Amino acid sequence: MSMHSEEAKTAGGGTWDYMNDTRPIAAGETGPGCKKRDPIVVAENVTRSFGGINAVDVDYLEIPRHKITALIGPNGAGKTTLFNLLTGFDTPNSGKWQFEGKSLAGVSPYKVARMGMVRTFQLTKVMGKLTVMENMRLGAANQPGESLAKALFKGIWGNREKEITAQANVLLEKFKLDTKKDDYAASLSGGQRKLLEMARALMVQPKLVMLDEPMAGVNPALTQSLLDHIKNLKAEGMTVLFVEHDMHMVRHIADWVVVMAEGKVVAEGPPGEVMKNPAVIDAYLGAHHDVDLGDSEGIKELAAELVADKESIVGTENAGIISLDTVNEEEGSPRGTANAGRSSRLGSTDRDITEHRAEKDSQ
Repeated sequence: MSMHSEEAKTAGGGTWDYMNDTRPIAAGETGPGCKKRDPIVVAENVTRSFGGINAVDVDYLEIPRHKITALIGPNGAGKTTLFNLLTGFDTPNSGKWQFEGKSLAGVSPYKVARMGMVRTFQLTKVMGKLTVMENMRLGAANQPGESLAKALFKGIWGNREKEITAQANVLLEKFKLDTKKDDYAASLSGGQRKLLEMARALMVQPKLVMLDEPMAGVNPALTQSLLDHIKNLKAEGMTVLFVEHDMHMVRHIADWVVVMAEGKVVAEGPPGEVMKNPAVIDAYLGAHHDVDLGDSEGIKELAAELVADKESIVGTENAGIISLDTVNEEEGSPRGTANAGRSSRLGSTDRDITEHRAEKDSQ
């Protein structure tokens, strides 16, 4: 394949056709912390702990430019906390991170937004007692009327407000909220508020849009509309980073997937590859999730899997909570108690595993 065929084709006017850009995203091998061909965000050794819990512990992460990146992981993985750290809503314990080569350490959230890095929230943040249009105007930058000294003279800020209103009308029409522009934001449905928050974020004309669970609480009728809007952001040259739990949606629109678990990045890559990654399956479903523990065959299958699992300590001297000593103690408890069935099951499991290990060692 020639270099020319790998270049993104250009659309009318000489702009990039980002939707058909087939160039590789990773600069080398794919894996946690891998380098990207053209990163817009770079985070290094970023940590954040609450008490004794490490909510975020990211060694290295790059977000590819002009791509849709999904940040996934189980509840409590640290996804929203990472969002807060990158956008200045929280302060890390350590680390450094930059946007377009500029450090964001100590930068206030509103300054981060002015740099072109904006975000939405899992719980929508609209001003309910303001109209939809007033919400949109608040999102725009470079408003001279915000200065108390200039606010008294409409000649100074009037033209700028007309420009902002025109920009807002275009976005509201695109998001099909133009008929609601004079309604109070509090009267909108949950899905319409998501659309309003996304449209308001675009008033800044951002380079990176960060969406925290954009589909949460949205009526299924609006889901496809939101998906189309997210893809349109990429088509217009913006970079998108979003948190989502719906794997079907992730597979449908994401170019790249980053997986977090217990604050760390455990996997990243194209959606098709990541969904098959054992680390991702383990993070979501736990190891050996496909074993049926409902019958004796399932127990034997688990025993065989744990014997083959080098990280498993079940059936060894360090077996922990289901060691033979513990099982034997529990089996000494009276039958018919709450522990009777559990100890019987644990005992049979541990003995099966021990027998498998002994058989394996003798081979």
